[in-house]
Amino acid sequence: MAHISLVLPFALPAPEFASDLVRALDAPALAALLSRASKRTFHPLEATARVLPHELWIARALGLAQGTAPGIAASAMRGLGLDPLDGTWYIVNPGHIQIAHSHLMLGDTRQLALTEADSHALFETARESCEEAGHVLLYGAPDTWFLRADEWDGIHTASPDAAVGMNLTDWVPTGSQARAFRKLQNEVQVSWYTHPVNTARESRGQAPVNAIWPWGAASVAAEHAQKLVARAAGKLAPPPAVSTWDTPGWLDALAEQRLTDLDDVAAKLTAGADAGEGGRLLVCGSAAAPAIAADWHGWLQVMQHYEAALFAPLLAALKQGRIKSLRLVLSHRDGHLDTTTTPMAQRKFWRRPTLEALK
Repeated sequence: MAHISLVLPFALPAPEFASDLVRALDAPALAALLSRASKRTFHPLEATARVLPHELWIARALGLAQGTAPGIAASAMRGLGLDPLDGTWYIVNPGHIQIAHSHLMLGDTRQLALTEADSHALFETARESCEEAGHVLLYGAPDTWFLRADEWDGIHTASPDAAVGMNLTDWVPTGSQARAFRKLQNEVQVSWYTHPVNTARESRGQAPVNAIWPWGAASVAAEHAQKLVARAAGKLAPPPAVSTWDTPGWLDALAEQRLTDLDDVAAKLTAGADAGEGGRLLVCGSAAAPAIAADWHGWLQVMQHYEAALFAPLLAALKQGRIKSLRLVLSHRDGHLDTTTTPMAQRKFWRRPTLEALK
């Protein structure tokens, strides 16, 4: 039987809207999974984290976290067929920084909808700027590039999803090497200012790509050191096999199974899931875009889709004994709800199914 962890970023409603959204949500399968659980805990995000709760949870599950910082760049590179060699690498997301009333703000990178052709064209221009500054820039996917910056050890970065929509004063890279990044950022911005790709985007009413956003620093040496420390502490658990659906490029890069749809999802997750001792981890990212945009009607539509495509079939597989345990990790900006249910827990008929845990 399979052990499955289901991670759903932004599936936990924002606290100020939770009561109204829970009343509007018709999800009996989710209610059963949450109410008839053997374990259920809410974990606030650590104050020192500059990433979102699900990003940190995934990094820790894969043994790729350095304190509260996901060190995922090297593993993501390997997932995209690139060799990190012996350098220190950062994930670089092309983005759009806009001017709000009194501050700068990073837009949701999902909304850029960069094509392969446009991303490659912008990448080539940015690569020249990076090489002039002594850095290597490699292409991974339209929304995911990689920058080698061995000397940036003292820089503290944030994930783009943590920074999106916020005052960038609080989220831009800081530390002893932040000035070097700002200089490189300015050079890339200048090279993109009149770039044909941006000219065409603006003519179509799309936001120009005018920034690079580095985060997730990692090196092969750091990965080895983390494993040695974990092994010495007796905490080197087998990592789960990762599946993804509708997630950013860096997350897809960490997956060995990238779903194109959620049809028959229980069969896809249970097939061969026992081959790895760490079980199966599925991350579904559809709720992120509407939640970030405060589009709660769109968020409800995503959650109703999850109910039909995820919660109901996984609940059925659990009751049939095809799943040994199902762990749900539902998050918002400030923390995550972590619940585990089993076939035995689902027999607790006296526990009335309710969505109150989402509040």
